[in-house]
Amino acid sequence: MDNSTQELAQQTKGTKEDDTRSNKKDNIHLMPKLKHYNKWLRIITYILFLLVGQTTGILLGRLYFDKGGNSKWMATFVQTAGFPILIPLTLLFPSSPTGLRPPVYKLTLLYFIYGLFVAADNLMYSYGLQYLPVSTYSLLCASQLAFNAVTSFFINAQKFTALVLNSIVILTISACLIATNAGNDASAGSNVAPGKFTLGFLCAVGASATLALLVSVAQYSFEKVFKDNSFNTVVCMQLYPYAVATCVCVIRLFGSGEWRTLKEEMRDYKKGRVPYVMVLVSTAISWQLSALGLFGLIFEVSSLFSNVIATLSLPLVPILAVVFFHDKMNGVKVIALILAMWGFLSYIYQHYLDNVEATAKKAKKENGNEIIGSSTEMC
Repeated sequence: MDNSTQELAQQTKGTKEDDTRSNKKDNIHLMPKLKHYNKWLRIITYILFLLVGQTTGILLGRLYFDKGGNSKWMATFVQTAGFPILIPLTLLFPSSPTGLRPPVYKLTLLYFIYGLFVAADNLMYSYGLQYLPVSTYSLLCASQLAFNAVTSFFINAQKFTALVLNSIVILTISACLIATNAGNDASAGSNVAPGKFTLGFLCAVGASATLALLVSVAQYSFEKVFKDNSFNTVVCMQLYPYAVATCVCVIRLFGSGEWRTLKEEMRDYKKGRVPYVMVLVSTAISWQLSALGLFGLIFEVSSLFSNVIATLSLPLVPILAVVFFHDKMNGVKVIALILAMWGFLSYIYQHYLDNVEATAKKAKKENGNEIIGSSTEMC
């Protein structure tokens, strides 16, 4: 009886050890999957923020000018003035206790210089939005992907494949088609003089180049400057530079004397005083949502990927502009639109291939570790 009792106890103990070991293995396999799903959930959320915020911001910005708004510094101001809505996020998502931030003076210098460039970039976008049809403006923004390819190569050591290069070339051709069609838009156009149309065109392209530089610098900052992989880093990279850019806009708004015309502008706004305020407030919120999605994608993936997603809004804006602002969608713009979609899908397919390759390598590595672990147990 004693021997059989001991054998039964040993078998029970061995079974429990096997169950414990099996549960540990299941947990080990489950954790990477949960992290993978959480990451993609964050990426999808950031994509929605960027697409909805950018599309809405562009259309509301055009509505401001179309219905009687004329202050370029006010249009620039609202693109960053919504930054206070980010303050609660810094409290809800504090920085990681294990994160190592650079000295305060370095962060202050980074945020200040970055904010100055953001203000200049937004001003150029305001000129482009005022003097160009929405469809032309939005498609010209595709050139930021070509500029970003250059900046990401030199600043972020971005690797290029045939599909990525194809995407960049196609999107660049799309923007060039819009450039060749500029004269037709100006003459068909509207009340915008050819000289102002050219200024709007140059400002839109210049703003795209500046944005490409800014997103590459943001990626470099996340990877090399900040030592904190928390959401708080993303929020701070938007909050403080946008506060600086807003201060610059306020100074220039009063320095240029445009503030004197705001009361008259509100009174003469075609939709009325309340809609005037609502358009500005909604525009400010939309651009904050867009920026949060942009910085989030830079943080999670790369600056080039965030620019590709931003390009996805190009098919949406011209279509909505035709509906709401009665922009003309001629054959050249349709071809440019198709090319833009082609370039976007080309890059997305490359990202899919990279993800499949990374998953295969990770699975192979895990299988190798399992074989090593099982052989160790047998010994």
